[in-house]
Amino acid sequence: MKALVISGGGSKGAFAGGVAQYLIEQKGRAYDMFLGTSTGILLVPHLASNDIGKLYDVFTNVNQNSIFSINPFVVKKKNGREYVYINYLSTILQFIKRKRTFGESKSLRKSIKKNFTQEEFNRIRETKEDVVVTVANLSKNRTEYKSINDFSYEEFCDWIWISCNYIPFMSLVKRNGFEYADGGLGCVVPIREAINRGATEVDAIILESENLEYNKVLGKNPFSLMINLFGHLLDQVEKGDITIGKLAALHKNVTLNLYYTPTKLTENSLIFNKVLMEKWWMEGFLYAQEKHEDDNPLSSTVPIRPEI
Repeated sequence: MKALVISGGGSKGAFAGGVAQYLIEQKGRAYDMFLGTSTGILLVPHLASNDIGKLYDVFTNVNQNSIFSINPFVVKKKNGREYVYINYLSTILQFIKRKRTFGESKSLRKSIKKNFTQEEFNRIRETKEDVVVTVANLSKNRTEYKSINDFSYEEFCDWIWISCNYIPFMSLVKRNGFEYADGGLGCVVPIREAINRGATEVDAIILESENLEYNKVLGKNPFSLMINLFGHLLDQVEKGDITIGKLAALHKNVTLNLYYTPTKLTENSLIFNKVLMEKWWMEGFLYAQEKHEDDNPLSSTVPIRPEI
């Protein structure tokens, strides 16, 4: 059984879209199971329903308004680069309301329902083995995996949304008496879960470079410094997930193919820029093509915008 796993990574998910497009359309990979964390789970339902053209349009057009109902960020350009600053007005309003997060992401919940339909949900359940969402149960201090086969359409859309809620900047959600947040707080790359669910071959797209050394530009205010700190912690979780996944694959004789980003795409994956995301999608396609050139050195495919 073949599984596709996509890690968390915010706007860098566009790169994963390009890699997945190449694997599915050019290499003919037919996946039985799809697993994702955070931005990864935004991608996999459309990949599972085999609608890459729709996915391209949806994902590359994501912006702050389609995510935040209360936006804690202000994005400003300086010397040709984009920087994130705190939105003091919205943050103060959250404190006045006695909320525990700087922002709210209810717009993302609406976007998920708008772009992932009941018909697509039903088709996936009929044609695929599984689609699995990674979430963090903060009340029980554990990572949980939610299968499309165990929930209704409305419930599954909620789990997708919850997996993307990067607290304390997005919504903290209560379900069944427990409080949940971004799956990346517990597992960024659910390779081991795919193997535990019976995968015999796993393609894992990891939205971080493997060995690239660089000096991180730290935030110049407490808010942006907090974003840097969270990014550092998630990087450590991700490395642990990959190591555990490799060991699980070795132990159970599972074929594991890893696809990293060849460069550092961005220092802040919470910035959603259409031009950059379209560029990253193409780079993902080309990277996957280059990685597989040895399979057929005479073959070369020009990456194009997916057909709708």
